[in-house]
Amino acid sequence: MNVTEYVLYCLAVIVMIATPGPVMLLVASAGLRGGYSAALRTIFGTNFASLILIGLSVLTLKGLLVVNENWLNAIQLLGCLYIAYLGFGLLKEVWAGQADAGLYLKPVQGGFKTGFLVGISNPKDIIFFASFFPQFVTVTSHLDMSLWLLTLSWIILDFATLSIVYFSFNKLSQSRCYSKLLGMCAAILMLVAGYGIYRVVSSFF
Repeated sequence: MNVTEYVLYCLAVIVMIATPGPVMLLVASAGLRGGYSAALRTIFGTNFASLILIGLSVLTLKGLLVVNENWLNAIQLLGCLYIAYLGFGLLKEVWAGQADAGLYLKPVQGGFKTGFLVGISNPKDIIFFASFFPQFVTVTSHLDMSLWLLTLSWIILDFATLSIVYFSFNKLSQSRCYSKLLGMCAAILMLVAGYGIYRVVSSFF
């Protein structure tokens, strides 16, 4: 097992989930209205959407869903660039001092259906599973074992990270360390994007 790649994958998953975006904000705001039970139902919906996206990625990797290799490389490269864009956006927010003001949410109606619809249409998740997820299938020497490991890790980290987001978001977003945390997330996103770009470019040589 390639421990380094697996750790990098887990870091990427945690940061991608915790980085402010449609899913993270939906879970936090749904929790404001209905408590943890509402947040949990929303997490189930977003997680189910992720499993569908993972399923499509697995079908592609196993050759059951054929995608032109040039198109796949282009999608992977665009995905990495998008991840880098997210990281750069966070860095700009930190540099501008906007993160110090915190984030304020209005309570919204969450639930399984809402979570699923937001998750299945979330560009961040679509790009992650279409372009970045496949790059970690060499984490073990067996494809099926790698896919099971990556999928189970995603499910566990998704529930754990979004639950932590619910319990800590309001307090953390208004704390003094929030901007530093965003800066660290931005750095990890840039690192992950750089690694992905390197993998795509090296495949041509």
